[in-house]
Amino acid sequence: MLVRLAVAFALGLPVGWERDHRHLSPGLRTFPLVGTGACAFLLIGQHAFPDDARAQGYVFQAVLSGIGFIGGGVIVKGSGQIQGIATAVSIWITAAVGAAVAYRLYGLGTVLSLTTVAALQLLKPLKEHT
Repeated sequence: MLVRLAVAFALGLPVGWERDHRHLSPGLRTFPLVGTGACAFLLIGQHAFPDDARAQGYVFQAVLSGIGFIGGGVIVKGSGQIQGIATAVSIWITAAVGAAVAYRLYGLGTVLSLTTVAALQLLKPLKEHT
Protein backbone atom coordinates (compact mmCIF):
# COMPACT_ATOMS: atom_id res chain seq x y z
CA MET A 1 0.00 0.00 0.00
CA LEU A 2 2.83 2.41 0.82
CA VAL A 3 4.35 1.93 -2.63
CA ARG A 4 1.05 2.72 -4.29
CA LEU A 5 0.59 5.84 -2.17
CA ALA A 6 4.11 6.98 -3.08
CA VAL A 7 3.48 6.34 -6.79
CA ALA A 8 0.18 8.28 -6.63
CA PHE A 9 2.01 11.16 -4.97
CA ALA A 10 4.81 11.07 -7.55
CA LEU A 11 2.39 11.01 -10.48
CA GLY A 12 0.52 14.00 -9.09
CA LEU A 13 3.71 16.06 -8.89
CA PRO A 14 4.07 16.85 -12.62
CA VAL A 15 0.55 18.28 -12.80
CA GLY A 16 1.10 20.29 -9.65
CA TRP A 17 4.43 21.53 -10.95
CA GLU A 18 2.82 22.67 -14.21
CA ARG A 19 0.18 24.67 -12.36
CA ASP A 20 2.70 26.06 -9.88
CA HIS A 21 5.16 26.93 -12.67
CA ARG A 22 2.45 29.10 -14.24
CA HIS A 23 1.77 30.69 -10.84
CA LEU A 24 -1.71 29.21 -10.76
CA SER A 25 -3.42 27.96 -7.65
CA PRO A 26 -3.87 25.24 -6.60
CA GLY A 27 -0.38 24.05 -7.38
CA LEU A 28 2.53 21.92 -6.33
CA ARG A 29 1.17 20.81 -2.95
CA THR A 30 -2.44 20.19 -3.91
CA PHE A 31 -2.16 17.87 -6.89
CA PRO A 32 0.05 15.19 -5.31
CA LEU A 33 -2.24 15.27 -2.28
CA VAL A 34 -5.33 14.79 -4.46
CA GLY A 35 -3.76 11.76 -6.14
CA THR A 36 -2.58 10.35 -2.84
CA GLY A 37 -5.93 10.96 -1.16
CA ALA A 38 -7.91 9.27 -3.92
CA CYS A 39 -5.51 6.34 -3.83
CA ALA A 40 -5.73 6.14 -0.02
CA PHE A 41 -9.53 6.08 0.10
CA LEU A 42 -9.69 3.37 -2.53
CA LEU A 43 -7.04 1.32 -0.74
CA ILE A 44 -9.04 1.67 2.47
CA GLY A 45 -12.13 0.49 0.61
CA GLN A 46 -10.24 -2.50 -0.78
CA HIS A 47 -8.99 -3.36 2.71
CA ALA A 48 -12.28 -2.76 4.52
CA PHE A 49 -14.42 -4.57 1.94
CA PRO A 50 -12.11 -7.13 0.29
CA ASP A 51 -14.90 -9.36 -0.98
CA ASP A 52 -17.57 -6.74 -1.63
CA ALA A 53 -17.19 -5.07 -5.01
CA ARG A 54 -20.42 -3.14 -4.46
CA ALA A 55 -19.12 -1.54 -1.25
CA GLN A 56 -15.84 -0.70 -3.01
CA GLY A 57 -17.91 0.89 -5.76
CA TYR A 58 -19.64 3.09 -3.19
CA VAL A 59 -16.25 4.23 -1.90
CA PHE A 60 -15.22 5.01 -5.49
CA GLN A 61 -18.40 7.04 -6.01
CA ALA A 62 -17.81 8.96 -2.80
CA VAL A 63 -14.29 9.84 -3.90
CA LEU A 64 -15.59 11.10 -7.24
CA SER A 65 -18.23 13.22 -5.53
CA GLY A 66 -15.71 14.73 -3.15
CA ILE A 67 -13.29 15.53 -5.94
CA GLY A 68 -16.10 17.13 -7.93
CA PHE A 69 -16.80 19.38 -4.96
CA ILE A 70 -13.14 20.38 -4.69
CA GLY A 71 -12.93 20.98 -8.44
CA GLY A 72 -16.06 23.10 -8.34
CA GLY A 73 -14.40 25.25 -5.72
CA VAL A 74 -11.63 26.33 -8.08
CA ILE A 75 -14.01 27.48 -10.81
CA VAL A 76 -14.79 31.15 -10.41
CA LYS A 77 -16.79 33.67 -12.37
CA GLY A 78 -15.24 37.09 -12.55
CA SER A 79 -15.40 39.92 -15.05
CA GLY A 80 -18.12 38.06 -16.90
CA GLN A 81 -15.85 35.08 -17.56
CA ILE A 82 -15.64 31.63 -16.07
CA GLN A 83 -12.10 30.69 -15.07
CA GLY A 84 -10.43 27.64 -13.59
CA ILE A 85 -12.05 24.89 -15.62
CA ALA A 86 -8.71 23.47 -16.78
CA THR A 87 -7.51 23.41 -13.18
CA ALA A 88 -10.74 21.76 -12.03
CA VAL A 89 -10.41 19.08 -14.71
CA SER A 90 -6.76 18.63 -13.75
CA ILE A 91 -7.83 17.96 -10.16
CA TRP A 92 -10.39 15.45 -11.41
CA ILE A 93 -7.84 13.66 -13.59
CA THR A 94 -5.26 13.63 -10.80
CA ALA A 95 -7.82 11.83 -8.65
CA ALA A 96 -8.19 9.34 -11.51
CA VAL A 97 -4.41 8.92 -11.46
CA GLY A 98 -4.62 8.03 -7.76
CA ALA A 99 -7.51 5.66 -8.43
CA ALA A 100 -5.60 3.93 -11.22
CA VAL A 101 -2.61 3.45 -8.96
CA ALA A 102 -4.83 2.10 -6.16
CA TYR A 103 -5.89 -0.64 -8.58
CA ARG A 104 -2.30 -1.22 -9.75
CA LEU A 105 -2.95 0.32 -13.16
CA TYR A 106 0.40 2.11 -13.12
CA GLY A 107 0.61 2.54 -16.89
CA LEU A 108 -2.80 4.20 -16.98
CA GLY A 109 -1.87 6.49 -14.11
CA THR A 110 1.35 7.48 -15.84
CA VAL A 111 -0.39 8.16 -19.15
CA LEU A 112 -3.07 10.25 -17.42
CA SER A 113 -0.46 12.30 -15.58
CA LEU A 114 1.70 12.90 -18.63
CA THR A 115 -1.17 13.67 -21.01
CA THR A 116 -2.62 16.13 -18.51
CA VAL A 117 0.69 17.99 -18.29
CA ALA A 118 1.06 17.83 -22.08
CA ALA A 119 -2.44 19.20 -22.64
CA LEU A 120 -1.91 22.02 -20.15
CA GLN A 121 1.47 22.93 -21.66
CA LEU A 122 0.95 22.33 -25.36
CA LEU A 123 -2.65 23.39 -25.84
CA LYS A 124 -2.40 26.70 -23.97
CA PRO A 125 -0.66 28.48 -26.87
CA LEU A 126 -3.29 27.16 -29.28
CA LYS A 127 -6.07 28.49 -27.07
CA GLU A 128 -4.40 31.89 -26.82
CA HIS A 129 -3.86 31.97 -30.59
CA THR A 130 -7.54 31.51 -31.47
